[in-house]
Amino acid sequence: MKSDISNKLKAFGPGILFASTCIGVSHLVQSTRAGADFGFQLVAFILLANLFKYPFFEFGSRFAAATKKNLLEGYLAEGKWVLWVYFILSLASMFTVTAAVTFVTAGMFNNLTGVTLDPAYVSGIILAICTLILALGKYSILDTLLKVIGSVLLISTLVAFFGALSKGQVTLVENFIPKNIFERDSIIFIIALMGWMPTAVDLSTWNSLWTIERMKQTGYVPKLKEILADFNFGYIVTAVLAICFLTLGAKVMYGTGIELSNNSTIFSDQVVTLYTSALGNWAYLIIATAAFSVMFSTTITVVDGFGRAMGETTRLLFFKKADAKNTYKWMMIIVSAISFLFILLLSSNLKDLVDLATTLSFVIAPVIAIINYRVITSKQIPDDYKPGKKLLLLAKSGIVFLTVFAVIYIAVYFFL
Repeated sequence: MKSDISNKLKAFGPGILFASTCIGVSHLVQSTRAGADFGFQLVAFILLANLFKYPFFEFGSRFAAATKKNLLEGYLAEGKWVLWVYFILSLASMFTVTAAVTFVTAGMFNNLTGVTLDPAYVSGIILAICTLILALGKYSILDTLLKVIGSVLLISTLVAFFGALSKGQVTLVENFIPKNIFERDSIIFIIALMGWMPTAVDLSTWNSLWTIERMKQTGYVPKLKEILADFNFGYIVTAVLAICFLTLGAKVMYGTGIELSNNSTIFSDQVVTLYTSALGNWAYLIIATAAFSVMFSTTITVVDGFGRAMGETTRLLFFKKADAKNTYKWMMIIVSAISFLFILLLSSNLKDLVDLATTLSFVIAPVIAIINYRVITSKQIPDDYKPGKKLLLLAKSGIVFLTVFAVIYIAVYFFL
């Protein structure tokens, strides 16, 4: 019995890292905006995005369990062109993704500390700190840190969620007119919302990388069911919290005439106020600390994830004899530096920066989904590890879902 529990704990970790990646901009920003602007109208879109994206993230963990390799090696085995496609698509999105999460983190820091520094420069400092911690530390530091931070935010969010439910709906302003979800701007936001719900599909490679790293850290090779149990736990937590954040926005801000600010510091204060309106002003400092902590955890996870994924991709494509640790460190530096330049260029409008990052993620999602489906059904995977018919059917439906909404976005954006 004790050995079973010990083995499960050894497998436990990558799912928390995945959850920490998700519970950042997609939840604190996008889900909150969805509730504040549309009430509960967008719940179905959040649930559908989580449902139809699920197989492609699960495939990353399944591939690592089946082959003891990362998913990027699976891409290469299908053909060098497959890895090139991933490389090009990642280049198109990774800097805006990193810039968006870091800029929100800077706003949370300013709100917590009361400093008046330009969030763009605070972002640069945060990126430098994250890169330094990861370059000097080990996976175990990241793993332990995020388990603690994630637990604090999970508990405080659930308490605030039930507190908001018990208080009932706020009083609507006079002559309040609900937003029409079929308007152009609404459709664009809905697709941006789904772009990172729970996160971008191309981040599925990270699951496999973290799973392999966890094996190296513990010296234990988990069974498929143990790896999937860890992943499913993290995935369910992200889906539940997405609804919690939407509910907080809907219960506290919807219909009040108050809009979420484009200024990252003011926005951060508004998000923390969502909690205190349900819990009381006494909780402000606790929630502000938790909010900053979870955004910092998202930033450090994103820097780590892109560093690992793109470092491994460039190694496999260009420098096969290079040391993986060196390519990882160099790629982290490159990602952080260029993302900082993106922040300097785009930091005047928080919503535009976030929507750009999330929308790019959604538009490229169908391609990554097809690649993941191709890999997980290939000869690389032993029959005992291949997905069942129901999961493959859900994956096929997910490809259709992602493709249809990507086409809708392109048509609406260009007024076709």
